[in-house]
Amino acid sequence: MTALPSTEQVWKALAQIPDPEIPVINVVEMGIVRGVEIEGHKATITMTPTFSGCPALHLIREQLTQTVRSLGFDPVEVKTVLSPAWSTDWISPEARERLRQYGIAPPKPRGAQDFLIELEAAPTPCPRCGSLNTSVKNTFGPTLCKAIYVCNNCQEPFESFKTV
Repeated sequence: MTALPSTEQVWKALAQIPDPEIPVINVVEMGIVRGVEIEGHKATITMTPTFSGCPALHLIREQLTQTVRSLGFDPVEVKTVLSPAWSTDWISPEARERLRQYGIAPPKPRGAQDFLIELEAAPTPCPRCGSLNTSVKNTFGPTLCKAIYVCNNCQEPFESFKTV
């Protein structure tokens, strides 16, 4: 009888699943995978989507199931948990840097002042040249979690991940 992988090995396998919308980061780094539980041959994966209407939700669930099943677990259960709601604070620091290198401005950290209205929002730095001289062109980008900006210095358009 072959021993099943450990919880740590399952986490490592799940970290090989790229985010469907941003392939330079994975679902673990995005904070989508919240937990791994192993009981005998059964594995339970807990996930929180970036938002409840995420169009990639079915794909992520399928990839999580297939990956864990390929490790020898059966049955595999993927639980979707909506509370607490996913937050951009759950994105790992390494993933934030890869977003920047990919050309997407990473989300700003949520502060203690979350619920106060900011009269002057902090500028979004250009992920290409680092300039703070940027302008919003569209608050709705290719996905609900991103906005479109342009750098007024290097003239490059870029996406910015919204802080949630």
